[in-house]
Amino acid sequence: MNLNKVLIAGRLTSDPDLRTTPSGSHVASFSVATNRNWTDKNGERKESTEFHNVVVWGRQADIVNQFLKKGALILVEGRLQTRTWEGRDGQTRRTTEIIGERIQLGPRTAAPGTRDEEVGGAEASEAAKEEMPVIDLDADEIKEGDLPF
Repeated sequence: MNLNKVLIAGRLTSDPDLRTTPSGSHVASFSVATNRNWTDKNGERKESTEFHNVVVWGRQADIVNQFLKKGALILVEGRLQTRTWEGRDGQTRRTTEIIGERIQLGPRTAAPGTRDEEVGGAEASEAAKEEMPVIDLDADEIKEGDLPF
């Protein structure tokens, strides 16, 4: 049995790029940044950031282009795909990207001066800016007896 499944949650590093293929299909590409936090053996906090190239097609491409901007939260479920092409200099190039099959948009923040901000006041504005929680598990916290298998 083979499995090619990716699930990432992170923030867009730039606005999505929407294009139309010669056959009329819409395709959007964007990059998502994810981070990982941990504590090393010396007790020092460390952070690592990864950047993932994502491609979505059809209606999802339209939705991403319409509703997401740089910094927006997104959850992407999809598969890895590697493409190969020949560059202008004649060199063969390769890239691996996530082909998004399902997306879920993060919370929307109210733009300054909009009705949502006026009605909700400061509390609604602060709730809309809520950060994505970071799950920080140290390897020492997981014990073999805790595993269900």
